[in-house]
Amino acid sequence: MLKQLVVALVKGLNSNPAVIIKKITDFGVSAIMEDYAIKHHFPHIENMSKSESLSFRTGDEDVVDLTSNKYATWVVEIDERTASMIARWQGVGFTHGVMNTDNMSILGLTIDYGPFGFLDAFDPKFTPNTTDLPGRRYCFANQPDIGLWNLAQFTTTLEATHLINDREANYALERYGSRFMADYQDIMTKNLSLPKYNKKLIGKLLTNMAVDKVDYTNFFRTLSNIKEDTSILDEDLIVPLKSVLLDIGKERKEAWTSWLKTYIHELSTSGTTDDERKTLMNTVNPKHVIRNYLCQTTIDAAEIGDLGEVRMLLKLLEHPFDEQPGMEKYARLPPTWAYRPGVCMLSCSSWVSSSIAQMIELQKKIDFGLHSVTIITLDLFF
Repeated sequence: MLKQLVVALVKGLNSNPAVIIKKITDFGVSAIMEDYAIKHHFPHIENMSKSESLSFRTGDEDVVDLTSNKYATWVVEIDERTASMIARWQGVGFTHGVMNTDNMSILGLTIDYGPFGFLDAFDPKFTPNTTDLPGRRYCFANQPDIGLWNLAQFTTTLEATHLINDREANYALERYGSRFMADYQDIMTKNLSLPKYNKKLIGKLLTNMAVDKVDYTNFFRTLSNIKEDTSILDEDLIVPLKSVLLDIGKERKEAWTSWLKTYIHELSTSGTTDDERKTLMNTVNPKHVIRNYLCQTTIDAAEIGDLGEVRMLLKLLEHPFDEQPGMEKYARLPPTWAYRPGVCMLSCSSWVSSSIAQMIELQKKIDFGLHSVTIITLDLFF
């Protein structure tokens, strides 16, 4: 049967998605794939009892219990896992770069050997992918919407194969939005150690960071040094952030001072000491991230036989939230040479053929003991 399906799909490659979905439906393969995925990766769904959290009303109609349809329950969980994953991306300033459906997992995992990047200079429109530059479809700011779009394609397939209905599909997508906002707000609140979510304060902060192209990772880590002391003179408020607010003029200093005064006022209502807050913030804001220029320098060293940097970088990233004395250089901003295409930005093909391919070979040489993981991507169900 699978051979017949492959032949049918190949013949339908130039057809529209509806034609391809019909071929899958005709062979009854969709349900087989879903059942396999649920059995091996979501076994709890098979034995799920009625849950109020998986019931919903649609207008004047009766309550719909998703547990009566395991596929509806399944797609809700996939949507929520994906929402939580992308919220965590946004919280640490991570940009995936190639959010095609084949690079999204039903398990809510970050996958793809692609041109990812962290926000060395905060820009909502940043993309680390040179092939994404014309429209910046997969830029940092677009990631939540692209995640939703990908899941919409997924649920459309399940609808077309009659595994879920329209109401169940819409509800699952609504749950994506709700989960993303809840998780993102919680993450940003913890990043700043606020007593509660403050949309205006966080929005103004991100605006300031974008104007001054502030390094995302280093800023939030350094912010933990701010003291909850309303008696500090205005001109001294910005002193703890000098290392991350580079070359800003008088007007920008005033903007940051204004924000800091509001922030410190919020902190004063939290009932947390400076030391307690610093500890909490440093458990959610990493000291070290895998910057592209670090990968490049590691590869360059390995190519001439020095594998020490590979081992050092891996050891460092095993504990990204720890200070790790002597490792300060790994938290530095990228050097000037790192801003050229091929380092800070990559195409899909160049990244696969160079950086990742080389790192994989290095891993084999050092014998890191990699474990295989089953990853099922969204597009397998299209």
